[in-house]
Amino acid sequence: MQNVTVFDSEYITVEYVPAKKMIYHVVHKPVAENLKVFQAALDAGTEALKKYGVAKWLSDDRKNGPLPPEQFEWLETSKWSLRTIQFGWKYWANVVPENLVAAGTLTPIIDDLFKHGLRMNVFSSLESAQEWLDNKA
Repeated sequence: MQNVTVFDSEYITVEYVPAKKMIYHVVHKPVAENLKVFQAALDAGTEALKKYGVAKWLSDDRKNGPLPPEQFEWLETSKWSLRTIQFGWKYWANVVPENLVAAGTLTPIIDDLFKHGLRMNVFSSLESAQEWLDNKA
């Protein structure tokens, strides 16, 4: 079965991947340039996760940059992570940005999500991230 695109822009594409039973997003350029688009993409992924009943999310953020404080504020006020976890999100494989400074902005998110039952792992290659997710229920 073919992937289902649930969001597509010049910044990010989000798909449901039936063969892997997961949500997959790829960042095309730094999302800090347009946080509203990034937030809409995340919300579309959440709705697809709920609709298709999947628990896995693969993020290819290699072309992303540092996330600004406004993005963390949105995550907190919108309760995006908690909503997504409530809809069944259990595993998140994140292929980190090429810019290691940007990758460091994920640390507070990882710690907080672990407390809510989400298991996340950070990778430098898409292949190793996919392999990790393939081994999850």
